[in-house]
Amino acid sequence: MTTKRQTQQQKTGADAEQKALEFLSKQKLKLLTRNYRCRSGELDLIMQHNDTLVVVEVRYRHSDRFGSALESITPHKQSRIIAATQHYVLQHNINPIIRFDVIAISGDSHIDWIQNAFQSRL
Repeated sequence: MTTKRQTQQQKTGADAEQKALEFLSKQKLKLLTRNYRCRSGELDLIMQHNDTLVVVEVRYRHSDRFGSALESITPHKQSRIIAATQHYVLQHNINPIIRFDVIAISGDSHIDWIQNAFQSRL
């Protein structure tokens, strides 16, 4: 059963992803896939930047009171993102250069773009 709070959180998340997409598009990144889901997890945005596949995790924080958006991407979350990326790459039969970025959006709509936020041995 979906609660009113969950619905609001989903809308806030979707709004943050849209802002991130618009921001990255202005930076000349091209959207390939949005909200890619598999058993391993979900990838918010998969984009192309020149010859690099850019996997973007979008994080929204109303405030940093409970930690920053970047701090919320724990090693466990990183491993889920990496596993979902492996699935995407295998499903699409590609062997790209891969970069993991984070878009952190604060309550006042300030956007921080952290390129190469974490590494993988994909």
